[in-house]
Amino acid sequence: MPSRPPASVFFPVQPKRLDSIAAFAQLVHQGHAHRLWAGQSMEALEIHQVLAALTVRFPGIPLGTGVAITLLRHPYEAALQARSLARLSGMPYVAGYGPSYPGAQRALRSTPYPSSCAAAEEYIALTRALLNGEKVRHDGDCFTLHANLEPLETPAVELGLGVLRPGMARTAGRVAEVAITLMTPPHYVRDHIVPALEAGAREAGRSRPRVATIVHVAVALPGRDLERVTYAGAYPNLILPHYTDMFRRAGISVDGADPADGAAKLLRSGGIVVGTPAEIAESLREYRACGVDEVILSPAGVLVTEGVEAALADLREILAADIRSTLQV
Repeated sequence: MPSRPPASVFFPVQPKRLDSIAAFAQLVHQGHAHRLWAGQSMEALEIHQVLAALTVRFPGIPLGTGVAITLLRHPYEAALQARSLARLSGMPYVAGYGPSYPGAQRALRSTPYPSSCAAAEEYIALTRALLNGEKVRHDGDCFTLHANLEPLETPAVELGLGVLRPGMARTAGRVAEVAITLMTPPHYVRDHIVPALEAGAREAGRSRPRVATIVHVAVALPGRDLERVTYAGAYPNLILPHYTDMFRRAGISVDGADPADGAAKLLRSGGIVVGTPAEIAESLREYRACGVDEVILSPAGVLVTEGVEAALADLREILAADIRSTLQV
């Protein structure tokens, strides 16, 4: 039997109907994947409502958000949503959040957070206090809260924080249960993210958060243009400053002014994992060896360029190869 759960899967686009993301949920329901993750949806169906609907169709599937944006919900609502999804699914739920970037902060709250790291720490701490049943009395730099939640028995809720760079990793180490990373190469997780998590955890006198990394994957098929797939899946992260900075720290010289060139460099450097299913499974072992506790497979580029069925076909083959790889260890 495998010594660890199978990899998880990430639904990489904003859902406009339930059927497409339901096909990903079915992989989890059938036991092929460990957890279904989804990100913030701002132009389609609201993601927490989508996940709630999936709990009716697929009872008992583990779920997670990677990540929802703090700008869109007060910590009180975040705590309500998180414990509701844990109760509805009947499984532990990972509620991942991130403060987004200054331009988005300015668009939604008139001025950016004084510090994204400080805002994230305040947000996670308040949400955790509510989930723990505390009566919160807080007037902070970013959030005000004078309230508590009425008791409700639910499975565990893990609070996650989106992490790209050491500063936010240190913050996650102080307050989060999960550090959620996206397109972070394995050596970068090992050398930059994990040490910062450990430093933050030491400051707070707690265990370091586990690491959940969203990995872009694509099977190398005859006629499939992997550079096009990489570009389709990684844009707009290839132009966002916090992502391009992370890529450069990881040794990938991505320039936000030239995302096509950035996609080519990402492909050559292993920022997206490609190859046969067996080769991809071998690469996933490297992520785990570098400190990633939960590998999350995102077929973003394939879904955008070829559709849901092609993305699901890739996932089925990669998940099966990953399980075979585990059995051979």
